[in-house]
Amino acid sequence: MRIGELAGVVGVTTRTVRHYHHQGLLPEPERLGNGYRDYTLRHAVVLARIRRLTELGLGLAEVRDVLAEDAGKDLVEVLTELDEDLARQEAAIHQRRERLRALLESEELPPEGPVSPELAALFSEVGPVADSPMAVKDREILAMLDTTASPEAREQLIGLLGATFTTPGGAERARTAYALLDALVDADPDDPRVDEAARALVDCLPGELLPTAAVDPDGSFLRAFYADFAPAQAEAIRRTLRILSEQRPEGGAP
Repeated sequence: MRIGELAGVVGVTTRTVRHYHHQGLLPEPERLGNGYRDYTLRHAVVLARIRRLTELGLGLAEVRDVLAEDAGKDLVEVLTELDEDLARQEAAIHQRRERLRALLESEELPPEGPVSPELAALFSEVGPVADSPMAVKDREILAMLDTTASPEAREQLIGLLGATFTTPGGAERARTAYALLDALVDADPDDPRVDEAARALVDCLPGELLPTAAVDPDGSFLRAFYADFAPAQAEAIRRTLRILSEQRPEGGAP
């Protein structure tokens, strides 16, 4: 058989056959005097088995193990591991679908979504912020932390912010701070309004939000964080962190 005939019999492409040759899964046949490969029925049998195994979900390295000389004894083990892996994927897909269903059934999807239900509830408590670029940026950062923080840290963060924003006047204080920060977009870092914005932020944020250890002011994360704000806005945030740090019993400015 020529390569096209072999591929047609088994139901794969000639490119697939050549790939399996390259991967060492399918032995190279002898070549005729004209240079063409001469495939036998044995090649078709092996190729069909490779197709069955890959359709089950085995990777090519696993297929190679199964096709090895003593692989008959290991086939059950390989297929059992594959079944367990598929079960884990099935469970993960079920969890993802449950989360999607909860998002689709929610009354309002935040533009930063998808986020956890707890953060979505917090955003709903604070209300719309589209008219404040600083508030939008703040929510984007919270969405990032919602994704990257550990479950325990995320629960603590959202709990602290929720307690702050849902106290009487909390949402109003946050909007005031956002407005002061928005007004600094074209200001100089030594503008008197910088200190006013920092004090307004201090009134919004619980000191427990600061890490227990001092934050390295030269750290790459803080450098990237401050670089995302206008100079006066970044200075206001620096002063906020400094004031909150000084209010901690152990002191120490970030």
